[in-house]
Amino acid sequence: MKKFADLTEREILALAISNEEDDSRIYHGFADGLAEQFPASAAIFSDMAKEETGHRDRLFQLYREKFGEHLPLVRREDVSGFIRRKPLWLMRPLGLSVVRTYAAQMETEAAEFYRKAAAVARDESIRALLLSLAQEEDRHEARAEELAEQHLTPEAIATEAETQRRAFLLQYVQPGLVGLMDGSVSTLAPLFAAAFTTHQPFATFLVGLAASVGAGISMGFAEALSDDGALTGRGSPWIRGTVCGLMTTLGGLGHTLPYLIPDFTIATTLAVIVVVIELALISWVRHRFMDTPWLQATFQIAVGGTLVFLAGILIGSA
Repeated sequence: MKKFADLTEREILALAISNEEDDSRIYHGFADGLAEQFPASAAIFSDMAKEETGHRDRLFQLYREKFGEHLPLVRREDVSGFIRRKPLWLMRPLGLSVVRTYAAQMETEAAEFYRKAAAVARDESIRALLLSLAQEEDRHEARAEELAEQHLTPEAIATEAETQRRAFLLQYVQPGLVGLMDGSVSTLAPLFAAAFTTHQPFATFLVGLAASVGAGISMGFAEALSDDGALTGRGSPWIRGTVCGLMTTLGGLGHTLPYLIPDFTIATTLAVIVVVIELALISWVRHRFMDTPWLQATFQIAVGGTLVFLAGILIGSA
């Protein structure tokens, strides 16, 4: 691996050409990944890819004039400390905000590379081109805004915003809500059965803890293995599984933690209050994010939670 400071002007130009080719392909990859859900933003990245290709052509033209047709093989990974790209363009689905942030970082890094390359170039024409490209990379943010005005009409913005909202619901809110509901409701029966059987707060806490963690692991794997997200657009199965598992555990721990209080009556009273708050929170989330009518969401959660709660008390009191 060669240090950047040791590169010749010929190798610097070859590296710049390779870099522009890669950046153009990355932007095309972004455009391809965004085309289905965010067509207007995909068009912006397609135009940006064309601009990177234009940079590459200008560099190659100067290279031919100075060094001929043969282009030495110099890649990013061959230069110590050079720009490294995380292969975000290969991931599906692509998050629009993440891609925009990534692209802005690409332009910043490219501009910095051209300035450093110009600083070590001795040939005046090479230095001039590198500084010109650095300025163009700096202006790409403004250029991106121009392209946004061209492609992102109010209708396109509204459509993409709705697509982002739907993706957020599918990838985070829905699995999180499923986990919270399961953890909050399914652990009620074993927790209160243990409470009214033993009347021992710490023993009840252990039962609730075991039920919450076990339910979280089970729900996490069930969600992750249910759908790979390739066709449904629900995102990474492991992210969904993690969200679902954590929310399931959290839902169970909410009414379990009060049993760390030594006094059984106080602990149980506080646990019941927490249960009411949890069920109200779930009802609000269903109403806010899943477009479920408020009364319907409250009725469904309240009835289900109450039945499980009473089942635990009846079994524990038998």
